[in-house]
Amino acid sequence: MNINGPLYKSGRRFYREALETLTATGVPFLVGGAFALESYTGLARRTKDLDIFVRPGDCDRMLTILRTKGYRTELRFPHWLGKAYKGGRFIDVIFSSGNGLCAVDDLWFKHARPVEMFGVKTQVTPPEETIWSKAFVMERDRYDGADIAHLLRAQAKSLDWARLLSRFHRHWRVLFSHVILFSFVYPGHRLQVPSWFMEEMIRRLQREMHSLPVERSVCQGTLLSWAQYLVHVERGEYEDARHMPHGSLTWQETRHMTDVLKQEKRLVKVVGTDE
Repeated sequence: MNINGPLYKSGRRFYREALETLTATGVPFLVGGAFALESYTGLARRTKDLDIFVRPGDCDRMLTILRTKGYRTELRFPHWLGKAYKGGRFIDVIFSSGNGLCAVDDLWFKHARPVEMFGVKTQVTPPEETIWSKAFVMERDRYDGADIAHLLRAQAKSLDWARLLSRFHRHWRVLFSHVILFSFVYPGHRLQVPSWFMEEMIRRLQREMHSLPVERSVCQGTLLSWAQYLVHVERGEYEDARHMPHGSLTWQETRHMTDVLKQEKRLVKVVGTDE
């Protein structure tokens, strides 16, 4: 990582002190986001935050300790994200994902990779889990597909594809869609994807061609975007795939997230029109 480059010049002190503070808490954590992406791809980008990943049971403890260290903290979304602010920058304390699918578990830590950042020894999120958590981010104002393409270009040959596929489970189409786009973006690298994986995806598609969908009453678009499919859910036309029994979230959790994003004016809903 080029931590001495111009992208990190203004924040170098914050990042170093933050990593030292986080390490001293004794709470296990992994660094993700832009720093993990750079460690795997060599591509740096500007960022004012530090994304760390912790187990769900460790979020409150991490926020409490950071508060004693002078950070202003909040549990922004109780089902997946806390924040700690200091000096105009902040730390995202992540323990799941907005759609409730990508909870941090022991495998994140088992397969994490050691790095040194700003003179501090730490670990970054595994490339497989990094792809998994980014794959469902398809908002109007944020799409992480390019990050995944960069990760596949740099890491496809060494990925644990079986574990990656198991992470997506019944949402394997989302992973397959990113792999297809990767082959389009970097056609010269498409053979880096194992042939068994592509054959398995084609086999699943062919099998589905001869059977009716199981979840015909569900909209799974809400797993990809907080806002762009709400109109159909709110009209009662479809069940929300984030909610139990399809997903892991409650109505209160998704309502809270929607309300917060509306307040921040980050959520622009798609408004349906009657034909």
